[in-house]
Amino acid sequence: MSNAVQSEPSFFRRYRWAIAGLLITVLVVIILAPLASSDPDGLDRVSEDKGFAEQGKDHPYSFLPDYSVPGIDDDRATVIVSGLIGVAIVFVLTMAFGAYVRQQSRRSNQT
Repeated sequence: MSNAVQSEPSFFRRYRWAIAGLLITVLVVIILAPLASSDPDGLDRVSEDKGFAEQGKDHPYSFLPDYSVPGIDDDRATVIVSGLIGVAIVFVLTMAFGAYVRQQSRRSNQT
């Protein structure tokens, strides 16, 4: 092998594990989200059992309340879309955090 400087790997090659994980997660959301139980659990169940569920109100700034997306009337579709939105948010935050850590690591290696 020559001592020539190798070029940076392509985006897909560099992030292949992240992309593979994202695709697997998207498939899991699409396949399993519609199968989730619609029965209430946790605090929702207690509030129904104790009879004060009707007094509860959604937060005025709630994002995707009860896993619903405004404008989508199909229950299965809205659960899938809200799940995909959640996956996208977590993916972007994770990639941003990874970039920040990588940048900090490079800075500390330079000194």
